[in-house]
Amino acid sequence: MNEVLLIFGMFVVTFGIRYVLFAVADNIEFPDKLKRALNYVPIAVLTAIIFPAVFMPKGEFYASIENPYIVGAIVAVAISFWRKNMLLTVVAGLAAFVAWKWLIVG
Repeated sequence: MNEVLLIFGMFVVTFGIRYVLFAVADNIEFPDKLKRALNYVPIAVLTAIIFPAVFMPKGEFYASIENPYIVGAIVAVAISFWRKNMLLTVVAGLAAFVAWKWLIVG
């Protein structure tokens, strides 16, 4: 019974916080500078997520040719610019990562 109350309480809190923001969102007009600044939020968030995963796979900065994460990231970036195909980018990046890890690093 306590778990049901806990889940219901989390639902109420989560829904309440989001509903209030969506309910007043149409009534608020952001300044143009803030709108332009918000365009950079996805890039900043993705960089903050990807950079540590690629350059710090074991918790320490590891920028070496033996780092398969860097090779996979370079291949993924190159394929994404060249073909602009998300599935191909993911598959090519993973293939480069696995190949580099098995063949070069060992």
